[in-house]
Amino acid sequence: LRNGLELERRFAFSRSLFIDPLHHRRYGASLPMSDADDEPSHLGQFIPLHYHHNMLLDTNRMSNFKAAIDAVVFKGARVLELGGGTGVLSCFAAAHASKVYCVEFNPDMVAESRRLLAMNAHGHKVEVVHADAFEYLPPEPVDVVICEMIHVGMLREKQVDVIEAFKARYRARFGDRLPIFLPTAALMAVQPLHQVFDFYGFNAPIIQFQRVGAEHPGATELAAPVVYGVMDFDQTCSRDIAWKGDIAITADGTVNALRFITKNILALLGTQGRTQDWLNDYMVLPLTTPVDTRAGDTLHVSFNYRAGGSLQSLARTMRATVMKYGA
Repeated sequence: LRNGLELERRFAFSRSLFIDPLHHRRYGASLPMSDADDEPSHLGQFIPLHYHHNMLLDTNRMSNFKAAIDAVVFKGARVLELGGGTGVLSCFAAAHASKVYCVEFNPDMVAESRRLLAMNAHGHKVEVVHADAFEYLPPEPVDVVICEMIHVGMLREKQVDVIEAFKARYRARFGDRLPIFLPTAALMAVQPLHQVFDFYGFNAPIIQFQRVGAEHPGATELAAPVVYGVMDFDQTCSRDIAWKGDIAITADGTVNALRFITKNILALLGTQGRTQDWLNDYMVLPLTTPVDTRAGDTLHVSFNYRAGGSLQSLARTMRATVMKYGA
């Protein structure tokens, strides 16, 4: 987890966009708080076939990845995709690249991606490789690496592990010069909420996911989001994520949940002075002990977890205490 001034400046112009109605993720509305600490079965390549099909219907995800790929992959480039799924992102890259290696571990997805790519222009430039993303290296240096194994807060899926393992293997074979990574970075933020957990009279504080850009009548924002971490995939990324910080409360209410926001910086568009981004759905985790606050109070928040870990591994470490205004 990098919080250096250089990294803060590099992505500073992206911070104001956390609440923009941009992109959403493929997961359902809520999940039970009972998953294991570490979830190797939740690598992107193990997502069932019908979920991969549903991702093709996700306009925000598709449009922003296509725009980023169009901006980054130059004519004649060589591209590697780790965890290719249906092969759609590899197909986008093949519109510009001379060669694309699409690595997929799930044999059902290998067959499906080959079937779909054969139906599309430029699909012949994509070689679908049945291999483990943790172990595969292309036979030649590549210019761009696409890897989308991303959940809110870098939880559940193995983006960090896969990218870090790839960088070590790649440097050992091809030297220190790394390809461009897409996404190139991720910004993570936390926001105090009062969240309604009443379901037709049944009180159930559960993990919830909220679509970006949608209205959430059961959620009252009690402060602005605060960035707690930046993952820069060009640099070494630690699995260990921990934060302690103060948040200025702006509205009266009981803080009974924390909303986690992850904005993926797909590409840096330097000539345009902006980034191509994709936001995951917001994730709302209930606090074990709610805290009454008033505008002007300071909320001290702490938590820690490991990238790729379970949702519960984060939820059970969350703590919030209030420093009263004027006290």
